[in-house]
Amino acid sequence: MSPEPDVPCLKQTPLPPLPADTVKVRLQTQSNTKPIYSGALDCFKKTLQWEGVKGLYKGMSSPMAGQMFFRATFFAAFAESKALLSRQPDGSMKVLTDMDLFKAGALTGLVASLTEAPIDFYKSQLQVQTIRMRSDPNYKPPFTNLLQCVRASLAHNGVKGPFQGLGITVLRNVPANAVYLGSFDALKRKFAERQGIEVRDLSMPHTMAAGGVAGTLYWLAIYPLDVIKSAMMTDSMVKGERRYPTMAATARALWAEGGAGRFLRGLSPCLMRAVPANAVMLGTVSRVQVMLGA
Repeated sequence: MSPEPDVPCLKQTPLPPLPADTVKVRLQTQSNTKPIYSGALDCFKKTLQWEGVKGLYKGMSSPMAGQMFFRATFFAAFAESKALLSRQPDGSMKVLTDMDLFKAGALTGLVASLTEAPIDFYKSQLQVQTIRMRSDPNYKPPFTNLLQCVRASLAHNGVKGPFQGLGITVLRNVPANAVYLGSFDALKRKFAERQGIEVRDLSMPHTMAAGGVAGTLYWLAIYPLDVIKSAMMTDSMVKGERRYPTMAATARALWAEGGAGRFLRGLSPCLMRAVPANAVMLGTVSRVQVMLGA
C-alpha cells in the first residue's frame, strides 16, 4: 500500500470548541479550598448567568487571531516530519511504519508548541479573570481584552512574555501529538487495509471515526500535564508573584491541593468535546487532502 498523501499547505480548520475549553480551564484553575463551580455543568450555568453567552467565548480573540497560522504550522510540520522519516539515504522514499507515524506526531508537537503556546497563554489569562473577580470582590482585572493582555505580558517580561508556560507546553505536546496524529493515521491505515482499499479512498465515516478516537486518546494520554500547563499559564505575569514558578513546583503544589484527583479536574468537558470536534476537524483535513490530490 502506498504512503498516504500529505498536504503541507492546509490553511483553515475549525476553531476549537471554546465553550468546553473555557469550562475546562476554569475548573482546572479554580481554588481548591473555595471552589466557585461544583462541576462542568455548574460552571457552564454560572458562566451564562454571570456573563451571558459571550462569557463562554472568553479569550476567543486569541485563538481567532492565531488559529489559522497555528493549524497551518501544525499540519505542515506533520507533513514535513513524515516526509523526513520516509526519505532513505539513497534518496528513495519508504512506506512509513506505524511507529514512524507516531514519531512524526512527536516532531509535530515539538514544532507546533512555538505557535500554540502564546495562543493558549493569552486565551487562558482572559478566561480566568472571572474566577479571580468572584473569589475576591476587591480584585480589579489588569486587562479586559486581548490587546491589553498582550501589552501587559510584554511590559512585564518583554519578548518572553507570550511564552509563559512554553516548557510545559512542549512536554505535553510531544507525547500528546505522537498519540494523536500517530493513532489517527495508523487507524486510517488499518481501516483501509481491512477493506482492501487505499487510505485516500476511505469513507468519510471511517475517517471521522479515526479522528474521534485519536482526539480521545490525546486527552487520556496527557491530561495531568494539561492541568499543570493551565496552572502555569494562568499564573501571575509578575515573576515575583507567581505561585507556580516551575513545572516541578507546580506539580507539587497541585498534589498538595488534592492528590491525584487534582490532576483530573476538568477532564469531563474535554472528553465530551473530543469525539465530535476531532472527528470533524481531522475528517475535513483528510477530505481536503484527497480533493487537492496531493
